[in-house]
Amino acid sequence: MGKIGAFKKIGRDEAPERDPAERVGDVREFVGILPLTELREQASRCMECGVPFCHNGCPLGNLIPDWNDLVYRDRWHEAIEQLHRTNNFPEFTGRLCPAPCEAACVLEINEGSAVSIKQVERSIIDRAWDERWVVPQPARARTGRRVAVVGSGPAGLACAQQLARAGEDVVVFERDEAAGGLIRFGVPEFKIEKRIVERRVEQLVAEGVEFRFGVDVGVDVTADELREQFDAVVLATGARVPRDLPVPGRELGGVHYAMEYLYDRARAIEFGAEASISAAGKHVIVIGGGDTGADCVGHAHRERAASVTQIELLGEPPASRPDDLTPWPRWPIKLRTSYALKEGGERSFAISTTHLSGEGRVQQIHWQQNTGAPPFDLVAGTEESRPADLVLLAMGFLGPEAAVLEQLGVERDGRSNAAAPRYATSVDGVFAAGDARRGQSLIVWAINEGRQCAQAVQEWLDGASFPLDSYAPAARVDSAA
Repeated sequence: MGKIGAFKKIGRDEAPERDPAERVGDVREFVGILPLTELREQASRCMECGVPFCHNGCPLGNLIPDWNDLVYRDRWHEAIEQLHRTNNFPEFTGRLCPAPCEAACVLEINEGSAVSIKQVERSIIDRAWDERWVVPQPARARTGRRVAVVGSGPAGLACAQQLARAGEDVVVFERDEAAGGLIRFGVPEFKIEKRIVERRVEQLVAEGVEFRFGVDVGVDVTADELREQFDAVVLATGARVPRDLPVPGRELGGVHYAMEYLYDRARAIEFGAEASISAAGKHVIVIGGGDTGADCVGHAHRERAASVTQIELLGEPPASRPDDLTPWPRWPIKLRTSYALKEGGERSFAISTTHLSGEGRVQQIHWQQNTGAPPFDLVAGTEESRPADLVLLAMGFLGPEAAVLEQLGVERDGRSNAAAPRYATSVDGVFAAGDARRGQSLIVWAINEGRQCAQAVQEWLDGASFPLDSYAPAARVDSAA
């Protein structure tokens, strides 16, 4: 375990961040990591509990006490080996995951005292890349079987990598011009620089994964063609159908889904594309209080919006963990202030938008306060109007797009996701993983789903009818280094 009694003597230190006034002037990452000596001290606080609840908090089952101890003992190469055993892309999760493992840390019983797991994770993988310990691991032998993965978000990438390392010939179909899904186009550059995504894509290519960009499955290639050309198909298309706002004025110009704006900004920043949606000099309203909404706020600040206001349908949560509702080790429903709101802007809770108004384009938003909980009854006498030149809808997602599922004949569950209880859908040889299967969720769930789905695909392929001499069996690869 770490340093005996360190958790009693050493307090938790948060990751350093660049000053908000500075960082809004560029699109570089703004979260850093602690100096080495302080980081090892933070790792030493891990108690290696008899029952490590952090394992339960992490959907990937990361071996957190193991690599905390290795970092404390300055054994970094072993630490990355342990980290990669369960997580293909720790540089993604170390930047983007909300860290449910920390909420489940035994030290978090005393709220605010959890081990700095996310910082340690990121420091391990960043050092591994710097030391060139992360190298391609192509399969020693190929099976000759072909698998199509539709979608290149974290679930699709993880699934593709696991399958390729086990010897399958994998082709990833992506309708966008580059790989990464929402990590590439939805999450801003200032949260994860896209070179970090691209170097993982390059690793997959070196391991034998083929990417076909600009190919919209269901349009450019039909479902029948996929079935004919591949032994198995994995749907990792995400849950991209956004929740709409059915109020008068929704049709006005200047009202967009959040992802339209985020994709537009991502393409402008990475590829120099001409932006079609701009917040510069405008009064921006973001409807929705989650991470997607926060990213819209962050971009609007960097575009120098005249004002930015984020509104949330739900009421304001309590300032600290409500043990009667979400006791440790559950994820606490409590008030959090996003990085973007630390940079500026206003936030209001328990707000129901009643209508939008303007001449051809939105000019004002009109709302009322509500009771803060379902059924969100309006509070009389609280009507209010605000100037609004750009309204961004960041109210979550309803499920995967239907076209590919329908073409393949895949049954859907009650929430419109692909019905695939153990990753296999109702169509033989067709599998689903990530948000397309479970609905909108966390990046750690996506990577876990991709890994588990790859195993399900392999098990199905191993049981399928193939001539015994048609391929050389490859060893199954559990490592994700």
